[in-house]
Amino acid sequence: MITGSCLCGQLSYELDETKTEAQLHCHCRDCQKVTGSGKATIVMLPRENLRLSGEHKLYKSRGTDGSHVARGFCPICGSQMLTFVEEIPDHVFVKAGTMDDSSWVKPEANCWHDSESSWSPVDPALISFDRNPPA
Repeated sequence: MITGSCLCGQLSYELDETKTEAQLHCHCRDCQKVTGSGKATIVMLPRENLRLSGEHKLYKSRGTDGSHVARGFCPICGSQMLTFVEEIPDHVFVKAGTMDDSSWVKPEANCWHDSESSWSPVDPALISFDRNPPA
């Protein structure tokens, strides 16, 4: 089991890393704005394999591709940790940077190559998708 938390520790989680279905670098403009960097490194897994402790708030928006996105963050320190996509209701995306030990994360692909920042380019060793990977 992998543990993680927000900056202040009020919101924490446990996840079963053997249940992850995708590990990605996302270069979409929303992830750039949310992280304040060139990308978000995320893991996707079924919600049933994530246990949350503490309170979180949601910020809902429309994704660039039209999806309905809810981003989970700590209401105290503001750490953005989770992403829920209405069109994929049984899954959650967890920001790898919030994990206590993320050494096991091995991104398989870059998504939103079209919006990469010149100062934070996609990893050329990985397959790249102009937008979201095909379902």
